Amino acid sequence: LMIGAVEKQKIVYIVNRDAAARLTISSPLEAHKSHTVVYHMAGVDVGFENPIFACLETSYLEADQDHTGEALRNTQTFLTFYELDLGLNHVVRKWSDPVDRTSNLLVSVPGGHDGPGGVLVCSENFITFKNQSQKDVRVPLPRRYGTPDDQTLLIVTATQHKSKDFFFFLLQSELGDLFKVTLEFTEDTVQRVNINYFDTVPPSNALCVLKTGFLFVAAEFGNHHFYQFQSIGEDESVMDVGADGVQWFNPRELRNLVLVDEVESLSPIVDMKVMDLMHEGSPQIYALCGRGPRSSLRVLRHGLAVSEMAVSELPGTPTAVWTVRRTSQSEFDDYIIVSFSNGTLVLSIGEAVEEVTDTGFLSSTPTLYVKLLGDDAMLQIHPNGIRHIRADRRINEWKPPGKKTIVKGAGNERQVVIALSGGEIVYFELDATNQLSEVDKRDTGQEVTCLDIAPISVGRQRARFMAVGGWDSTVRLLSLNTEDCLQVLSMQALSAVPESLALVEMQEHGAAEDSRSLFLNVGLTTGVHLRTVVDPLTGQLTDTRTRFIGSRPVRLFPVTVRGRSGLLALSSRSWICYTFQSRFFMTPLSYEPLVYASSFVSEQCPEGFVAITGNTLRIILTERLGETFNQHSVPLRYTPRRLVHYPGSHNFVVIESDNNTHPYKELQRLKGVDVDEGAEKGVEEAPAPAPAPAPAPAPAGNEDAPMDQADMDAASDPDTGPAELPAPVPPKVTPEYVYFPRPGPGKWASCIRLLSGIDGQTVDLVELEENEAAVSLCLCAFHDREQEVFVVVGTGKDMILAPRSCGGGFIHLYRIDEMQKLQFVHKTPLDDVPYALCAFQGRLLVGMGKVLRIYDLGKRKLLRKCENKNFPTLITGLHTQGDRIYVADASSSFLYAKYKRSDNQLFVYADDTQPRWVTAGIQLDYNTMAGSDKFGNVFITRLSGDVSDEVEDDPTGFLPYSQGLLNGAPHKVDEIIQFHVGEVVSAIDKTALLPQGVESLVYSTVMGSIGALLPFTSREDVDFFSHLEMHMRSENTPLCGRDHLAFRSYYFPVKDVIDGDLCEQYPTIEMGKQRSIADELDRTTSEVAKKLEDVRNKVL
Repeated sequence: LMIGAVEKQKIVYIVNRDAAARLTISSPLEAHKSHTVVYHMAGVDVGFENPIFACLETSYLEADQDHTGEALRNTQTFLTFYELDLGLNHVVRKWSDPVDRTSNLLVSVPGGHDGPGGVLVCSENFITFKNQSQKDVRVPLPRRYGTPDDQTLLIVTATQHKSKDFFFFLLQSELGDLFKVTLEFTEDTVQRVNINYFDTVPPSNALCVLKTGFLFVAAEFGNHHFYQFQSIGEDESVMDVGADGVQWFNPRELRNLVLVDEVESLSPIVDMKVMDLMHEGSPQIYALCGRGPRSSLRVLRHGLAVSEMAVSELPGTPTAVWTVRRTSQSEFDDYIIVSFSNGTLVLSIGEAVEEVTDTGFLSSTPTLYVKLLGDDAMLQIHPNGIRHIRADRRINEWKPPGKKTIVKGAGNERQVVIALSGGEIVYFELDATNQLSEVDKRDTGQEVTCLDIAPISVGRQRARFMAVGGWDSTVRLLSLNTEDCLQVLSMQALSAVPESLALVEMQEHGAAEDSRSLFLNVGLTTGVHLRTVVDPLTGQLTDTRTRFIGSRPVRLFPVTVRGRSGLLALSSRSWICYTFQSRFFMTPLSYEPLVYASSFVSEQCPEGFVAITGNTLRIILTERLGETFNQHSVPLRYTPRRLVHYPGSHNFVVIESDNNTHPYKELQRLKGVDVDEGAEKGVEEAPAPAPAPAPAPAPAGNEDAPMDQADMDAASDPDTGPAELPAPVPPKVTPEYVYFPRPGPGKWASCIRLLSGIDGQTVDLVELEENEAAVSLCLCAFHDREQEVFVVVGTGKDMILAPRSCGGGFIHLYRIDEMQKLQFVHKTPLDDVPYALCAFQGRLLVGMGKVLRIYDLGKRKLLRKCENKNFPTLITGLHTQGDRIYVADASSSFLYAKYKRSDNQLFVYADDTQPRWVTAGIQLDYNTMAGSDKFGNVFITRLSGDVSDEVEDDPTGFLPYSQGLLNGAPHKVDEIIQFHVGEVVSAIDKTALLPQGVESLVYSTVMGSIGALLPFTSREDVDFFSHLEMHMRSENTPLCGRDHLAFRSYYFPVKDVIDGDLCEQYPTIEMGKQRSIADELDRTTSEVAKKLEDVRNKVL
């Protein structure tokens, strides 16, 4: 195993297994070479000989000493073989050969008895087979029709498939095209390298071919794709490629692959907003994701996605629903029993769901409980008695004594318990003759609000516990053993009257896969759910966890999830509790509130729920267990840049722009497609740029056929120049991941979109022209038109990103009319690109370059009122409150500025001592700003109260002319927190993700992660989690041995932030280490786990 750094260092380890088959690793062997940069490395297949590693490397020794730059231009790249001599236990540099200086990737070729060995070297426009003592074999990469001659093509990823009889390679270009590469060889000599177009998939970071016939594409951006091979491209046209030949093709829809599944990915998140537009009680996260035509607006809702299998209206408003099978051996449910206030409806499940009347259920009265007993008899509990329906349809009835009625009922396969009016509990069991006989009764002395009986454990004849809840806001656990039947074993006082109870056997978080614990779940009338562990021997209630789940009384229903016990908790929002991959989850359902529910199993729905809400009966199915959020994707045209919510509506304004891209109209014109206004402003498929004139047209009837040698010679003849050839036929299909030849840098395509945050429909779309690109966005209500909110868009014209330059900037002003359309008002020219816009006291604040300006509304353009030209580098963000302005600079952190209205002057009075390249920011209070920089750090800065008061109360006006400190502002802000996230944070929002949750800082990153920073409210919590983090650093070291504290302090020392991700790993470490850490904290392991869960529940 060779591990190499980018520069100089290469280390080789020998990996073996000991007598116990445990993996062992040797001491490192060094193969360092100074002044060398390594681009890529691969292991060379040499059979059973000494291991050889191939490296692409460049020496910069001469270039480092040459100040003229001539040596750098003449630097060569070498393919070097390093051999590990197993006899001498030493690494030697065996062979080196120059390759094209654009080489970037190595692909190992099977050797030994399977192939010729060696490597494929991927360079711009070519791949080359190379090996020791063998002649190089070079082949050009196939190119798309319309690709300009000066546009290079690069291979970015590769994978290999090898079987007993053959092998082939799949190489992917930067445009996403897959090429199949095969070798023609005899013994160890390669005669030819064949390369053919295979299919087009999204550009990826890695490819993996599985032996079962699947291809996984780890996409560079956006969702990852999982394909199945339909064929391996044997029917594709094969072309003999000479040294100067090029194969031309048009991308097409998938022929050799078929998409099976997708792994959702948010990468990259460009901007994010958190708000509850759907009025679900908890906010949704609206994230701008993706790049180019694969861009999208993702709507993330907290909860599991739910598929609606069937919805049926009922003749009245139901009160309860159950499912039951005819026999315990039945694979699927046979009946759905629906209870109404004045009767019961029995539905038979078959090819069609229809009402039946011959089941033995009493239909003239409402039903309280339904259960299939162990003797294949069905049980119906109703207010006037118990109906025991035997398997042979004989019916036994039990009537309550006197004028009492049954108010609650519960049971399992062999035990039944009911509660009568007045507070009396009656307990029944199935006897030896399968008769339901009364065993005992008990008067609780109060009305019973809810009860439940535990399930029968494996290997036992009866359950030992039952639970009863009363109006005195208590829940009691009673024994069902014969010697102490219905005796109180334990009692728990509650904060409100219990609405429902559920005794469920579930796997504890972090426990063994086959272990089960009994939990008592309590739903209160106040919307709180309690989960308590029941001791299996004494019945004591311990380790109570509470969570607020809704505003309505909580109803609990045991269900089955993935063949294991679960729980539905229904309130103003439906929640599901289940275990998945040895972890406990309590997650809401992204569905309308349910009233009553039960498990449902049928041939079409192997694991779902039947539920009622209103006057409808619904069959639903949960998807993607283990996920915290479900998402809905809205496709966009270009790379999104910013979004804002338009007040008073459910609409968002989104700006999109792409560099090196054809505008939409030009794109369609080149493709020969007529574009009407409706099509331009609708939700279109991702744009597919039309190719420019090609070096050769595709022969009729074969879109992948190559051009002949005569056309090739004519096209490349230096004397006659390029041949005048007709444009090729455009591709038949343009999937959203197909990237076409680019028009060149400095060519921009951009649009402004108004879309609905509810259904994702585009309400209006304005395409920007004249090579303008939208870069900034805000809403502004000007002081003389306070009732009207304008959409302000900052654009740049003819922008070049590196080095940064432009042909000017503009501010576009739009209003949204009664038809929800963007109506253009006017356009204001600027000297530079306005990267930051913000409303300020009925005016517009504009940051462009180093200049901060205030504009007011004019009839034909915005009017300049005030400016400050002394900002350090580049203004990237603006926030305001009162007269105070918080300016984010590209390299100088936050600057605090003030607008002095009497002098019409802007001045900076405070800045940061640390140079930070700010990428996102948000104002926390009048003196505090939270931000992030491009190195992956999150920080909070605060202006001291004394300085803040001095600035606000200064009557002399002397402050603007005060002496600056460290060549900056007269005052410095203090650093409050500092934390290295490890990914570039692109957006920060301050919000509460739960109705009763704590307000936290929610951030998103360019890698697609979403995180939260939760403020502590007590010193006790700070001390506890600080010590837990300290112990976890020492007891749970990272796999690669990296120091955790050093990582979180990568650029600045971590300050006053606890790593919640590290603390969350506590339940996953060994039980011995858990006890050791808990002892150090003077707590039990369950108390530590409860503390972690309580903090987690404050966020989600």
